[in-house]
Amino acid sequence: MKRRTKRLIGTLALAAGTLGAAGAFLMKKKKKSGQGRTRRDTALDVWARPGMNVTFRAELMPSRETSERTFRVAQLLPSGRVTLEGVAGEHNQKEFEPHR
Repeated sequence: MKRRTKRLIGTLALAAGTLGAAGAFLMKKKKKSGQGRTRRDTALDVWARPGMNVTFRAELMPSRETSERTFRVAQLLPSGRVTLEGVAGEHNQKEFEPHR
């Protein structure tokens, strides 16, 4: 390959990388300025609500019936975790069976 062709390919690769980085920067800037999801949208998109019944996955509580693994949500925390009535600690969505 000639030297001129190598320089052309290198320049094109550098330009493509620069455009990709600039695009990522602009997308991140747009997201920070509030163009993305609003706080109201995220409030509607939660996996549990206070008063809702949730059931622990069977792998976490073996040899217990479904009714023994079901608890009521006491509080939804800002981190997306929940506190339950009758169970100590904070729990996340992965610990529970999917809602049907």
